[in-house]
Amino acid sequence: MLGLTRGFMYAGSARVVASLWKVNDVATAELMQRFYRGVLHDHLSAAAALRQAQVQMSTTSRWNSPYYWAAFQIHGEWK
Repeated sequence: MLGLTRGFMYAGSARVVASLWKVNDVATAELMQRFYRGVLHDHLSAAAALRQAQVQMSTTSRWNSPYYWAAFQIHGEWK
Protein backbone atom coordinates (compact mmCIF):
# COMPACT_ATOMS: atom_id res chain seq x y z
CA MET A 1 0.00 0.00 0.00
CA LEU A 2 2.62 2.52 1.01
CA GLY A 3 4.76 1.44 -1.94
CA LEU A 4 1.95 2.01 -4.44
CA THR A 5 1.08 5.39 -2.95
CA ARG A 6 4.73 6.38 -2.89
CA GLY A 7 5.06 5.31 -6.53
CA PHE A 8 2.28 7.69 -7.55
CA MET A 9 3.85 10.47 -5.51
CA TYR A 10 7.30 9.93 -7.10
CA ALA A 11 5.61 9.95 -10.52
CA GLY A 12 4.36 13.47 -9.82
CA SER A 13 0.89 13.09 -8.30
CA ALA A 14 0.11 15.85 -5.85
CA ARG A 15 -2.23 13.61 -3.87
CA VAL A 16 -3.51 10.06 -3.84
CA VAL A 17 -6.78 8.78 -2.39
CA ALA A 18 -6.21 5.20 -1.25
CA SER A 19 -7.96 2.67 0.95
CA LEU A 20 -6.45 0.97 3.96
CA TRP A 21 -8.32 -2.29 3.37
CA LYS A 22 -10.15 -4.11 0.59
CA VAL A 23 -13.47 -2.36 0.05
CA ASN A 24 -16.55 -3.35 -1.93
CA ASP A 25 -16.20 -2.19 -5.57
CA VAL A 26 -19.74 -0.80 -5.79
CA ALA A 27 -19.29 1.16 -2.56
CA THR A 28 -15.94 2.50 -3.81
CA ALA A 29 -17.55 3.63 -7.07
CA GLU A 30 -20.29 5.41 -5.11
CA LEU A 31 -17.78 7.12 -2.82
CA MET A 32 -15.62 8.21 -5.76
CA GLN A 33 -18.62 9.66 -7.60
CA ARG A 34 -19.46 11.70 -4.52
CA PHE A 35 -15.82 12.67 -4.03
CA TYR A 36 -15.33 13.90 -7.61
CA ARG A 37 -18.67 15.70 -7.55
CA GLY A 38 -17.38 17.59 -4.52
CA VAL A 39 -14.07 18.42 -6.17
CA LEU A 40 -15.27 19.22 -9.69
CA HIS A 41 -18.80 20.52 -9.19
CA ASP A 42 -18.75 22.01 -5.68
CA HIS A 43 -15.10 23.19 -5.96
CA LEU A 44 -14.14 21.72 -2.58
CA SER A 45 -10.60 20.85 -1.62
CA ALA A 46 -9.74 17.18 -1.92
CA ALA A 47 -9.83 16.75 1.86
CA ALA A 48 -13.19 18.50 2.19
CA ALA A 49 -14.65 16.54 -0.72
CA LEU A 50 -13.53 13.23 0.77
CA ARG A 51 -14.97 14.14 4.15
CA GLN A 52 -18.25 15.22 2.56
CA ALA A 53 -18.44 11.98 0.56
CA GLN A 54 -17.75 9.91 3.67
CA VAL A 55 -20.37 11.75 5.72
CA GLN A 56 -22.92 11.32 2.93
CA MET A 57 -22.16 7.61 2.74
CA SER A 58 -22.45 7.23 6.51
CA THR A 59 -25.95 8.68 6.47
CA THR A 60 -27.19 6.41 3.68
CA SER A 61 -28.85 3.20 4.86
CA ARG A 62 -27.15 1.06 2.22
CA TRP A 63 -23.63 2.35 2.94
CA ASN A 64 -23.76 3.42 6.59
CA SER A 65 -21.28 0.79 7.82
CA PRO A 66 -17.78 2.27 8.19
CA TYR A 67 -16.49 -0.74 6.25
CA TYR A 68 -17.71 0.95 3.06
CA TRP A 69 -16.26 4.46 3.51
CA ALA A 70 -13.83 4.74 6.45
CA ALA A 71 -10.87 3.06 4.74
CA PHE A 72 -10.16 5.99 2.43
CA GLN A 73 -7.43 8.52 3.16
CA ILE A 74 -5.68 11.28 1.24
CA HIS A 75 -1.93 11.06 1.00
CA GLY A 76 0.15 14.02 -0.14
CA GLU A 77 -1.10 17.56 -0.68
CA TRP A 78 -4.42 17.72 1.14
CA LYS A 79 -5.45 21.30 0.24
